[in-house]
Amino acid sequence: MADIQKYFTKFHEAIKLKRFEENSTLVEKRDIILNKLAAGLKKNFEDKDESVPKYNWFNQGSYEMGTGIKPINSDYDIDVGISFKIAKDDYSDPVDVKKWVYEALVGHTKRVEVRRPCVTVFYQKEGETEYHVDLAVYSDEECNSDGKKYLAKGKLNSSSNNKVWDHSEPCKLTNLINDHYSGDDHKQFVRVVRYLKRWKDNNFKIDGNAAPIGIGLTITSYDYYTPKKDLVDVFANKYNYNDLSALKNVVIRMISCFATYYDNGTSSERLKTYLPVEPRCDVFEKMTDNQMADFKKQLNALLDALNIAEDEVDPVAACESLQKIFGDDFPVPEKSDTAQKKGPAIITSSASA
Repeated sequence: MADIQKYFTKFHEAIKLKRFEENSTLVEKRDIILNKLAAGLKKNFEDKDESVPKYNWFNQGSYEMGTGIKPINSDYDIDVGISFKIAKDDYSDPVDVKKWVYEALVGHTKRVEVRRPCVTVFYQKEGETEYHVDLAVYSDEECNSDGKKYLAKGKLNSSSNNKVWDHSEPCKLTNLINDHYSGDDHKQFVRVVRYLKRWKDNNFKIDGNAAPIGIGLTITSYDYYTPKKDLVDVFANKYNYNDLSALKNVVIRMISCFATYYDNGTSSERLKTYLPVEPRCDVFEKMTDNQMADFKKQLNALLDALNIAEDEVDPVAACESLQKIFGDDFPVPEKSDTAQKKGPAIITSSASA
């Protein structure tokens, strides 16, 4: 088996979204929007001789979890929670609260939309969306009698059945992901999440629900990941991490967890993965049976590529197999750089915590 960990490391460096480089622009856009929101709310409510609603904001999503990647088929984004100090029972229509945010921000850019889970501000360049900021609107837990936070869901033109307050725990989810293992074990977990996200971007259409969503791949990794590393110096407690093995283990468990479900006399194979916090929904529930079948097919293709890479003694051939599935950002070494490719690895002991 060829040692290709350094090429996984280079791949990760190429695809990860860095907080202080690419994300610095997103943070700048976020802060501009938050200032615009504060000014817009103040003006709109004072014009109606009403008190300006109090709120706090927080980062959420892949930015806060540190699992973001550079997009290849879409624009950069950042997710922000806006938690209004209101009781949901005082606002039977949650979209009315989302309108506060929309009306405060509309006109800030050429495109501001109320989408079902959030209000989105798009930044465009030469007619193409370059960045967007998603603002999820909440009723704060401190103001609800049950002590729970609720997400406002629905569009401006949604029927009453599709306008709901959903119990949600975004900060608890972020903490669970950020606290999943520690130190270098957590870093490997994050790398596995990013590898799966890039695999998704490189192998699925981005329209609709054809691709498994990023949070779904994060949660499956949360459920199935275990550190894979070899102890190389028992006295220094030094390990070499094996990302190929860690990723392969997650993929095998994902495939094995597909199960047959019956509905109105028809059967289908599905992977059901549930959020570990409220609303504890199946993160892949919006995928159709055909999309789910393609999901499994693509997972098997990923596993085949990982098996080929694991069995190869030639690092060039191993990396070529992985580049086909991950895209051009996965590096393939020059043959002249792999003169020692057939040398056996010396391992004193192993650990798979």
